[in-house]
Amino acid sequence: MKILYVCHRFPFPPKRGGKIRPFNMIKHLSQQHEVHVCSLARSAAEADEGKGLREFCAHTECAVVSKPWQTLRMIIRLPVPTPSSMGYFYSPELKQRIRQLHAEHRYDLIFVHCSSVAQYVEDIDDAVKVLDFGDMDSQKWLEYAHYKPFPLNLGYWWEGKKMERAERRLSRKFDYCTATTRMELATLRELSPGLASDWFPNGVNSSVFAPDGSDYDDDTISFIGRMDYYPNQECMVRFCKDVLPKIQAVRPSAKLVIVGADPSAEIRALGKLPGVIVTGSVPEVQPYVRRSAVMVAPLAIARGTQNKILEALAMGVPVVTSSLAADGVDCVAGEHLLVADSANDIAAAVLSLMQDRNKRQQLAEAGRARMLSHHHWPQSMLRLDAILAEAQKQASLRRGNAAPARA
Repeated sequence: MKILYVCHRFPFPPKRGGKIRPFNMIKHLSQQHEVHVCSLARSAAEADEGKGLREFCAHTECAVVSKPWQTLRMIIRLPVPTPSSMGYFYSPELKQRIRQLHAEHRYDLIFVHCSSVAQYVEDIDDAVKVLDFGDMDSQKWLEYAHYKPFPLNLGYWWEGKKMERAERRLSRKFDYCTATTRMELATLRELSPGLASDWFPNGVNSSVFAPDGSDYDDDTISFIGRMDYYPNQECMVRFCKDVLPKIQAVRPSAKLVIVGADPSAEIRALGKLPGVIVTGSVPEVQPYVRRSAVMVAPLAIARGTQNKILEALAMGVPVVTSSLAADGVDCVAGEHLLVADSANDIAAAVLSLMQDRNKRQQLAEAGRARMLSHHHWPQSMLRLDAILAEAQKQASLRRGNAAPARA
């Protein structure tokens, strides 16, 4: 097949959550199909770095956008029914180029990752179309509203409601819709009952994220994630305020290493607290995680799969996470990771792993084994292949039993 793949962040190099899932799909699909990728970059440097994707697909198109213009497009949509998110990810240049490419190639399949860029192809009706929501963005904005002060909370609530409406409308314009987790799929199906839909999980590169045989420090706790991302910021501020002091009361030498790019001023300030280290951007996160007794991810705001959890488990490092974040990982609480929500319970779970090497070892081995069996990219891509076959059948039915796209 000729496939057009559209996503909201140029998916190379695959170093962050919004790029890892699409990159692995593109790499897989290109093994048997001709894949053309269209996406956005926030700078010329990002676009230049993204040229490496050409090794993995037939053709790429990258529209470079500037933050001031995208922010203006977002603000213009604040009072209207169109979500501001869709304004932020809109490029007239990319829209025109996609139209030209489809007129030239007449794609058999159009695959969209992220609802904010479904706008580019929603009105194309002569190709099989699949929309991978990944996470349901509307629910993220609605959740933000609980944590933001007035009147910002009203803006996030309004954006969430607008996004819900857009997600419902867009889902009906595609032959098949997908999500990252069972939880996200349930939300999607509740939003659009009767929708042809399924889910396939994120994977983890278990060769890159693997134990290396080195020892760890019983006193070290790690957290990994981009620190310009609000859910990560909220998590670490709360952890340092409510949880870390309880751990240090029992284990005074305990220290927390916050590893992630672009820490905000608030996160950098955490580095002044006793036992807290804020690294900023690092070449690789693996050495920091492997050195720790436990990786924590007690997120209060979490949609979809937290790749940080997959990566830590694959490295053989136990994870203590929240029940909400655990819903995005195909694991059993208490068997593959520990789940806790209150400050007292989080502290107790972390301390149990810092103080008991046997317990840590058992959880480390079980967690890595679960990654190899349930979050392995080749297995996830087999699910994707089955979904695309079903999407062709659904497209045939919707178009009056016309011939499905050619394989």
